Amino acid sequence: MSAQAYDPLAGRRTPDGPQFDVFLAGTVFLDIIFTGLPAMPAAGTEIWAEGMGSCPGGIANLAIATSRLGLRTSLAAAFGDDDYGDFCWRTLEEQESIELSRSRRFEHWHSPVTVSMAVERDRSMVTHGHPPPMPMSEMIGAPPRSRAVIVSLSPDEPLGAPGGSPGWADLAHRDGALIFADVGWDPSGAWPRSLLDQLSVCHAFMPNATEAMAYTGADTPRDALYAIADKVPLAVVTDGANGAMAIDATSGEEAFVPAPRVTALDPTGAGDVFGAAFVLGTLCGWPLDDRLAFAGVCAALAVQQFGGSLAAPGWGDIADWWHDVRESAAHGGAYTSSLLRRYAFLDRLVPTVPVGAVRRAAATIARYADVGMGPPVPGKQPE
Repeated sequence: MSAQAYDPLAGRRTPDGPQFDVFLAGTVFLDIIFTGLPAMPAAGTEIWAEGMGSCPGGIANLAIATSRLGLRTSLAAAFGDDDYGDFCWRTLEEQESIELSRSRRFEHWHSPVTVSMAVERDRSMVTHGHPPPMPMSEMIGAPPRSRAVIVSLSPDEPLGAPGGSPGWADLAHRDGALIFADVGWDPSGAWPRSLLDQLSVCHAFMPNATEAMAYTGADTPRDALYAIADKVPLAVVTDGANGAMAIDATSGEEAFVPAPRVTALDPTGAGDVFGAAFVLGTLCGWPLDDRLAFAGVCAALAVQQFGGSLAAPGWGDIADWWHDVRESAAHGGAYTSSLLRRYAFLDRLVPTVPVGAVRRAAATIARYADVGMGPPVPGKQPE
């Protein structure tokens, strides 16, 4: 049976509303993930992995996370004309229902590839790629009208830069989109505070604790949060297993929510999942506590699986988790009672989720995954 779509924004849609909920742009990698390795291979040796997965990665992690949560997602990216590009394009468009009209295929351009090797709870990666043949803003032109865009702050394409031609995110902002920003690791160690000047045009900033402290010069994640809240209406700092904290000046809310207890197997893409879920909650107008809690559980569900975008949960996974929590209430302790209180808002959402709602993909290197694309092969078990 095909997966049924669940639209969490159905009650907010109007005929003259934006075409998309989220517009994204960036680089798509073909991710090949080897899991269950006993150790990293020594020089000149070969070892066998217990499992493997193949899926679009890079910006595709975020696009898949938003789409599986029911947000209408459009993605702009360069794709090669090789088989890797075919696989990534088909997976995103046909399987994950991501709109690609602003994406382009380029002849004789090699698709970027990352090989990830997971040993216990650690991973190592090898990546090969070339710069896209065309600047992103030139490829996109006028971005489609959307409720939100999610961008990573960069000195190369600064947001709101005075003078010069505006970038694609600035154009989307002028057309009414809210800008949700994050930031990447600075390998140079410079962590220039001037990068945060770009927050003047952003609605939200969502760094992790390490990044937040480095860019603000604060000694604690909480102090970093306050520094960020002076620069942007919606400040969020994630702190891994410790949870997340936020200040929303538009509503006057401040909140801290601990992360659910899980056994983390692979953190790949967890930050993207958190960001996608938090954007959803914000677009839905949820209270800040509920937004943080929802984003936290979505990220927790993702780290329990290997595979980057393959691990991004759908509403079916969220409904399954909440049903399990409710069923364990009779014999659960204080922790279960805490979950029941913290996630009580899911009671008004889960009953409307279709029984066959989208769930995470479990396939490895296969054309189809169990989010509803194609039928299982008789006698063939997932790897």
